[in-house]
Amino acid sequence: MCKMGKLTGVLLVCAVLASLLASAVRGESPAKLRDLKPEEIEKIKAALPEKAIVEAPRRKMLVFWRCEGFFHTSIPVVNRAMEEMGKKTGLYDVVVTDDYSYFTPEKLKEFDVVCLNNTTGLKFNPTGTPERCKALLDFVNSGKGIVGVHAATDNFKDWPDGEEMMGGKFTGHPWGGGGTWAIKIDEPAHPLMAAFKGQGFKIKDEIYRTEPPLYSRSKQLVLMSLDMSDEATKSQASKPSDADTGISWIKNVGKGRVFYCSLGHNDEIMYNPTIMQHYLAGIQFAFGDYKVDTKPKPTR
Repeated sequence: MCKMGKLTGVLLVCAVLASLLASAVRGESPAKLRDLKPEEIEKIKAALPEKAIVEAPRRKMLVFWRCEGFFHTSIPVVNRAMEEMGKKTGLYDVVVTDDYSYFTPEKLKEFDVVCLNNTTGLKFNPTGTPERCKALLDFVNSGKGIVGVHAATDNFKDWPDGEEMMGGKFTGHPWGGGGTWAIKIDEPAHPLMAAFKGQGFKIKDEIYRTEPPLYSRSKQLVLMSLDMSDEATKSQASKPSDADTGISWIKNVGKGRVFYCSLGHNDEIMYNPTIMQHYLAGIQFAFGDYKVDTKPKPTR
């Protein structure tokens, strides 16, 4: 083979490898989610609250996990945790899907909450998919709820109202999933924070940067945030706005409610009883059954 032929072959192989690498990094949704191992399911079940925080009528939640960008491998773990929590507490039933066809007024009216489980790059565009955008925003404004898990803020880049609804957007994660970071409780007396008993904690998970103007304490009630008094946590900050990095918050949107929690990149988050108690409180808030204060506090 001539030198030119060899060079062409090498370049072709490199192009194929680059394409595969790009696909792996992008990590779009697989055709089928993996089945959890029995020991994983047992860890989830062991971490779940025994009962509802407040008694309420049985509800229905749509757990949506579609990814147009990065795919989080914790998605099937979170899906199962949401399903098992509904069963164990008797609070709600779930439909787990990545099918956009659920975002119509007719189908959404069957549900009380939409849980966005680590969704990324969702195709909601006022020009390209106006009906889809209107259906979800009307759903919340009418009095229903949104629960956002971790990457739920990595969506709606072409839909400003959707980003505003969530209260933040992904712009990076200086605090990687392999590190252990300190969390402080901003609202120790708030009912949704009861599981933490007023105590901050450290946790191994990926934490998203939260930046103004979408993220603002004047727009949502921030329940907990990164504790920058911890040197390891502070050392990862590289922007002035990193000094206030929200972890979970709640807000009213129209007559409806949004609960977001950044924790959920690593599988182990769903094995943590305290975090799962916090998620249950947030879910019951989103359903509208847990009446709590949502008034923002602009100053920390």
